[in-house]
Amino acid sequence: MARSKQTSVPFPTREQLLAFIKDNAGKAGTREIARAFGLKNADRVQLKRVLRELTDDGAVESRRKKHHKPGTLPSVTLADIIERDRDGELVAVPSEWDEEAHGESPRILVATLRKARPGEAAGIGDRALLRVEKLTEREGRIIYSGRVIKVLDRAKKRMLGIFRALPGGGGRLIPVDKKSLGRELSIPPHATMDAQDGELVAADVSKEGRFGLPTGKVKERLGSLKNERAVSLIAIHAHGIPHVFSRDVLAEADAAKPADLSGGREDWRQLPLVTIDPADAKDHDDAVHAEPDANPDNRGGHVVTVAIADVAHYVRPGSALDREALDRGNSVYFPDRVVPMLPERISNDLCSLKPNVDRAALAVRMVIAPDGRKRSHSFHRVLIRSAAKLHYAQAQDAFDGRTDDITGPIKVPVLDPLYAAYRAVKKARDQRAPLDLDLPERKILLKPDGTLDRVIIPQRLDAHRLIEEFMILANVAAAETLERAGVPLIYRVHDEPSLEKVEALRDLLRTLDMSFPKGSVLQPSLFNNVLDRVTGTETETLVNEVVLRSQAQAEYSAENYGHFGLALRRYAHFTSPIRRYADLIVHRGLLRALKLKDGALPDAADIKGLNEISARISAAERRAMAAERETTDRLIAHHLADRIGAIFEGRIAGVTRAGLFVKLDETGADGFIPARTIGDDYFQYHEDRHAMIGRSTGETYRLGDSVTVKLVEAIPVAGALRFELMSAGKAGKRVALRSTRSRPGRDARREDRMPRKRRG
Repeated sequence: MARSKQTSVPFPTREQLLAFIKDNAGKAGTREIARAFGLKNADRVQLKRVLRELTDDGAVESRRKKHHKPGTLPSVTLADIIERDRDGELVAVPSEWDEEAHGESPRILVATLRKARPGEAAGIGDRALLRVEKLTEREGRIIYSGRVIKVLDRAKKRMLGIFRALPGGGGRLIPVDKKSLGRELSIPPHATMDAQDGELVAADVSKEGRFGLPTGKVKERLGSLKNERAVSLIAIHAHGIPHVFSRDVLAEADAAKPADLSGGREDWRQLPLVTIDPADAKDHDDAVHAEPDANPDNRGGHVVTVAIADVAHYVRPGSALDREALDRGNSVYFPDRVVPMLPERISNDLCSLKPNVDRAALAVRMVIAPDGRKRSHSFHRVLIRSAAKLHYAQAQDAFDGRTDDITGPIKVPVLDPLYAAYRAVKKARDQRAPLDLDLPERKILLKPDGTLDRVIIPQRLDAHRLIEEFMILANVAAAETLERAGVPLIYRVHDEPSLEKVEALRDLLRTLDMSFPKGSVLQPSLFNNVLDRVTGTETETLVNEVVLRSQAQAEYSAENYGHFGLALRRYAHFTSPIRRYADLIVHRGLLRALKLKDGALPDAADIKGLNEISARISAAERRAMAAERETTDRLIAHHLADRIGAIFEGRIAGVTRAGLFVKLDETGADGFIPARTIGDDYFQYHEDRHAMIGRSTGETYRLGDSVTVKLVEAIPVAGALRFELMSAGKAGKRVALRSTRSRPGRDARREDRMPRKRRG
């Protein structure tokens, strides 16, 4: 029975809130708590204040806008299977766990299915996604049960390395993984597969004894490292990235036929849409158009259309193409190659919006007010014919009045309205004030023979920003449409920074005589204000780096908690379904919302299933990022290997107890300087200042400082560089260490050796 408006409900006590959060771990958001206690909208301000106080006191933690008892696991957890217990049950621990804050990692008893489907059979050493539930609690420690959703990384029984031939036959395998440096394999003469000296190979570890080197058998010859193509293969194999399509997948792709106007598809072929992409782009999956709004109620407004290749027409749920796309999660981009999510027949042909060719698309038409706000939108399944294929510099030249044979005829009717609409949208973007970090991206250029030529920082143009802002608008429209239709979806979410990260930033700013508001609701504008205050100062790089590191990592989730960095309440990825599986799910959801059955999201799809998919593709995204980064490291280390002793300018990109990480200005290469080699003083690590400070002199090396270094060692196969400092630190005062966490450990005095590169 509905509660009377006059009924007064007492506000819950802290103890009642804590009890509810404990009983509903990972499910207790502000909305759920308010509903459970019958609170009105007017009570939510007080509820949020009390929850923030509980968070500040350490009584609860927040993850994805859900509150939980500190030291508990989310329902879907990435875990490493480490052992079997006395009963033979597999035992796992979470892959990410803060032992300083919560103590020893909790144990997860992994259920073994008698008839496990492919991908669900796990073993010791595997990394897997688990659906976990609290099983029991012993001596204050929670024991969980877990069911395998997907094994993401199998135990390493195969090693990648460089084959070194021995005079008497056979050889040795020198591993390429930094963590395995020094752990060689002996390859008997009969197990070499005729590998040549210096060749990159994959070998199975066949025998490990108590004495001598373990033996192995070469299973795959990957080519000489003098060929840059082999460098990207290292990352592909090291991270287990699927890169060969099965016959079933290729056959399904080859059998696909171009779409036509059947099935209710609208004919938009007369609309002069254009694609704007990088000059070297092989696929063109988005096209744009804008025109003044003829509606007198929106005088000075615009109608913006974004058309995206209709991948869902070709990749049906449950098909071989669909299973392969989910397994890959996304395309992976290396300097020399792309490992696509879908075969070229789909990605570079049927779903590439080539000029003057009929192509199927899912389009959104958005009405934009003069101030740049989106007034309304509608989605349509259409057949289009792109009017032109442009690259960013070409489009920018046209915007600036420098046209060519392609842009000249379309400048006034097509390009000028696009730029006018962008200027309006930019007003709304500036009003929204998303996080504005100055982080230039480097691009590696290769020579015709595949070797590294140079590293550049591409210029950021208004043409780039135009496409970005139109894509963001389309992504928001997709999320809004699916929410209104009640169709489950995968959101692109970005949580606000954790309390610990904000406190670390506040501590740093305090050393710079700057403050950061305390107790206020976190918004990107607060960070932007800090960045504006240091623009043009010597601490600009330092503060930009620390603000970046304070941010959470964006991910995919079937539960919405907003996108902090973009300052958006709801956001989904819609605009790149040929290279991101999340976008394909959103396309299918939109087809379901439009009552179009052809390729739509199945009715059986629910939040639980989409959360599992979200966890898989988020892990695949992180895998791709790591592989791309490591390949860049190896390419640049290979390029610099013959420049030992050369002097470079750079900036300190990381400070740890072990030493300094330096990023070179010339190439963006990262290298390490061991703490024991820094100057004549004894340098101590000060975590709150992000600095190494001389104990006797106060000489300081701080995150973001410019330094001069000499290259003293390069290991191309591992992507590792070691530098020697050639410049003095900044003068400073002796500073007492604030806590035991900041005291130099053994790492600061260890032998001069190459550590693993700092991540994050």
